[in-house]
Amino acid sequence: MTEGRFLFRTLLLLLVGLVLMTAWQSIPLIQAEFLAGRAEPRVVTPRGDLAADEQATIALFEQARGSVVFIATTERLFNPWTRNALQVPRGTGSGFVWDNLGHVVTNDHVIAGASGATVRLADGRAFNAVLVGTSPAHDLAVLRIGVGAGRPEPLPIGTSHDLRVGQKVFAIGNPFGLDWTLTTGIVSALNRELPTETGAVIERLIQTDAAINPGNSGGPLLDSAGRLIGVNTAIYSPSGASAGIGFAVPVDTVNRVVPRLIAQGRYIRPSLGIRTEEQLNAALSARLGIQGVFVLEVEPGSAAERAGIRPARLGREAGFQTGDVIVSLAGRPVRRVADLLAALDRHAPGDAVSVTVLRDGATVELTVILDAGQ
Repeated sequence: MTEGRFLFRTLLLLLVGLVLMTAWQSIPLIQAEFLAGRAEPRVVTPRGDLAADEQATIALFEQARGSVVFIATTERLFNPWTRNALQVPRGTGSGFVWDNLGHVVTNDHVIAGASGATVRLADGRAFNAVLVGTSPAHDLAVLRIGVGAGRPEPLPIGTSHDLRVGQKVFAIGNPFGLDWTLTTGIVSALNRELPTETGAVIERLIQTDAAINPGNSGGPLLDSAGRLIGVNTAIYSPSGASAGIGFAVPVDTVNRVVPRLIAQGRYIRPSLGIRTEEQLNAALSARLGIQGVFVLEVEPGSAAERAGIRPARLGREAGFQTGDVIVSLAGRPVRRVADLLAALDRHAPGDAVSVTVLRDGATVELTVILDAGQ
């Protein structure tokens, strides 16, 4: 009898507890049902001031945004049936205002193959652009637009030779046509190389993890002071979208190449007047154990001939005989043809530079006055 009462009381307590728990869980539902008609907006919790780094990023974007442009290119197609020429959209990209004369800098690959380009400013105005000059070797191009009143301010120019891995960077552009997009990151690495479609190698690229996607090409890469430190040019991605590895042409290169494009319409690289070949050079280096650029030919009347640089010789009996091997130019080591081109790129036609060559096992110092290349 006692056990029966105990069991009854236990079941009764469990039942009461279950009822009470069900009632407690149902209170919000009952409240919602009866009070829904009197629902009001929630009280906003005061946020306080933005963090200092947030304020700095906002200020940087608002100051730089007006100097960044949206570029849309067109292509001329010929209809063989109607014999009419049509302008059709070709692609989009980014750019930025270079000076107060209406010059806009972008990538060469943004406008390559296009028959026309339209530049749209941040205030919505659009202008037909005129091509001023291109340098495919640096993936840079300059356009010009006729802006009268309300010209956007040029971006302030920084330097890239003193960049350090870990610095904050900011990229502004138009990825996938989504105009005036800001992404942030850091300098991930320096002095990267990237081959272009023409076979040239762009030297000293800045690597960044700031999100760069198709459409960002030609847009500015800024430092935390809002200064231009590079021109976003490419991404490394199996999928074609940002994978955290983007590249930018360093501003030191931009500030050297762009003025020449504006003045001359093309970048004239200084020349030694020699002939080399990258694959043959690599084979000779591996075979002979010599790191440098083998001079295969010297052009008559060239800077190299005037300086006394000797080419390789090919005889019937002795076979191939090496001539001078360039191992440094202006104090910069030269191990392959790309190194030589990069070293020459730091100079202008007419400059006198020191060239160190290996000749018959000995080191010879020569002075060469550079010519204008083709």
